[in-house]
Amino acid sequence: MNSLGVLMEALASQSINTIKTTLIWLLRTTWIVGTLPILIASLPSPCLNSFHSLLLSFAKRGKIMPSSSHRFTVPQSFFLHFYLLALIWTTTLLMGTWYFAYKVTPLSTESLSYLAAANHLTGGSLVFSLHKSRFSSVDDRFNVWKAVFLLLLMEIHVLRRLYETFQVFNYSPSARMHIVGYLTGIYFYTAAPLSLCTFCVLEAFNFAADQVAEFKVEGQEMVSITDFDLWGYMKPLTRLGWCQWTGAVIFAWGWFHQLRCHAILGSLRERGDRTNKYVIPYGDWFEVVSSPHYLSEMILYAGLLVASGGTDFTIWLLLGFVFQVANLVLAAAETHRWYLRKFENYPRNRQAILPFVY
Repeated sequence: MNSLGVLMEALASQSINTIKTTLIWLLRTTWIVGTLPILIASLPSPCLNSFHSLLLSFAKRGKIMPSSSHRFTVPQSFFLHFYLLALIWTTTLLMGTWYFAYKVTPLSTESLSYLAAANHLTGGSLVFSLHKSRFSSVDDRFNVWKAVFLLLLMEIHVLRRLYETFQVFNYSPSARMHIVGYLTGIYFYTAAPLSLCTFCVLEAFNFAADQVAEFKVEGQEMVSITDFDLWGYMKPLTRLGWCQWTGAVIFAWGWFHQLRCHAILGSLRERGDRTNKYVIPYGDWFEVVSSPHYLSEMILYAGLLVASGGTDFTIWLLLGFVFQVANLVLAAAETHRWYLRKFENYPRNRQAILPFVY
């Protein structure tokens, strides 16, 4: 039985490592492919003007999209699809990873001793043994809990965005966005949460599948509602390092200002107002930039990078994608130009997206 277990462990580990490597490089490749065109279009060359205009047409939405350009577009209210998808997917990843972290990769030596004793008293579980052997080092266990922390921050973000879609924003009936921008958003909210937990996501869901299989075989006596330990799930998060909490503070700073800026934008149009009337927004970071909601998003994703420790190249590429594409720097500049054309009294001290810089 011991030899069989060793063989199963070796085969499972090799298979998961192969799939994990493929997943990581697939994510990295798509982040690069998504970011590179924007960087190329930003080069100051007349030869790239038509390419720049093409990308800008993909980035335009809402008030900066001409009414004559509604071909290959969808209503801007379809933003709701992004956040519904993001909430379902991020919640699934968070629950699976958090359960795996609690069951297999405790941070404290006390928890390790408890799990070992429990496993011995119950006759030993091959599932637990196989999974624990892959995350035996302190660094590995720490990285699993770090993934939980990043997903928790992402969950907080997408929950608020979904709430704002229902309760804050009142999109104009004529507001549209390009289908390419729509598909980009769908991809982003699928790949971004996944990029935060590539270190352990396959093992987490493999473990969950194994648990379901064991449950079916061994029966319901394996599960007891009274065994749920809320503090046991939360305590390891309090043991994370200064990097994680510094990143959380940066994330919260961007999150809070995006909340305020979205509230300001939402207040410019009364709920039920079907007109296309626009006014100049004032307050919070609108005093220094025209698209502070983009700026705050850049900051909160920078907070996620800091919380990750900055050692995962995939998250660096995710941040680059956010800076260049997800926040649509081209669209921010176009929004700024639109305000200047639309309003003669528009504050001239405002920049497009970066205070005092751009």
